Amino acid sequence: MLKKILITQPLPAERLSELAALCEMEVLEKPLDLADAGGHSDLATCHGLICLLTDRIDRPLLDVMPNLEFVSSVSVGVDHIDVQAFTERQIPVGHTPGVLVDTTADAAFALLLAAARRVAEGDRFIRAGNWRPDSRWSPSFFLGKDVSGATLGIVGLGAIGQAVARRAAGFDMRVIGWTPSGREVAGVDSVSLEELLLRSDFVSVHVALADATRNLLDAAKIATMKPGAVLINTARGGIVDEKALFQALDSGHIYAAGLDVFEREPVPMDNPLLQHPRVVVVPHIGSATTLTRAKMVDTAVRNAIAALQGKPMPHCVNPAVYSG
Repeated sequence: MLKKILITQPLPAERLSELAALCEMEVLEKPLDLADAGGHSDLATCHGLICLLTDRIDRPLLDVMPNLEFVSSVSVGVDHIDVQAFTERQIPVGHTPGVLVDTTADAAFALLLAAARRVAEGDRFIRAGNWRPDSRWSPSFFLGKDVSGATLGIVGLGAIGQAVARRAAGFDMRVIGWTPSGREVAGVDSVSLEELLLRSDFVSVHVALADATRNLLDAAKIATMKPGAVLINTARGGIVDEKALFQALDSGHIYAAGLDVFEREPVPMDNPLLQHPRVVVVPHIGSATTLTRAKMVDTAVRNAIAALQGKPMPHCVNPAVYSG
């Protein structure tokens, strides 16, 4: 009898063909809502779960899925999953590292350039009909910040942080970095987080969200940033204190920000950051290219196939479950 796999949202059918031959698949048309988990009577019979970062996967879900044998997430980060709860039950959790490194680094640098040169602000200016024939040009018209030759501070020197550093070299930027692990990276001067914030004209965040990094850039840290700096975050929203960031922007201490992620997603429309002219925002699309998303789904499927075949997942967040 084939095992049953639940997929929490529709994925490209061509990416699921190999998996479909090995199991019975159910694809939810609506996101999995734990408040309504009891309404999914078939959850108890599922052996595997393929989810996205927008799904909350935790202990209450385990209670209604007693036969669950594995979780495969179409994401690099797993802060939406209670990994400890799954490890306690010897359930492997898969993710998709590596495939989105360059795509996310591109997105970070796109936000950096857009924030520095006021691209979104200029776009709004034209679309609002403010660039008229009778407009008078002045030397201060839409002045931005120079990127070339500036100092870039990278918070987190994993694969994505390193990829951003390589892009910065093409702009002749001085690159300094800090990472919780103390990793040394060629071409990047390692400094303390405090020194990085004091010296950097641009700060780009690339650490994972965990207890140790939640609110890593809080009000006190943001206050120590170099006056006129630009903050870029393509990691996770909970790493930056949004209230403190807005206050720093509003006071003029921080020049601009480029944000792909927020504490709450979708971001509420009453979030004051959305109203600030120097904030460039995009809806968590750091990995949103056709090729990269296809690779992410392929990796998640390979993790699921390995689990179905009784093999270790190629990319497992909690490999200790295989040694128990």
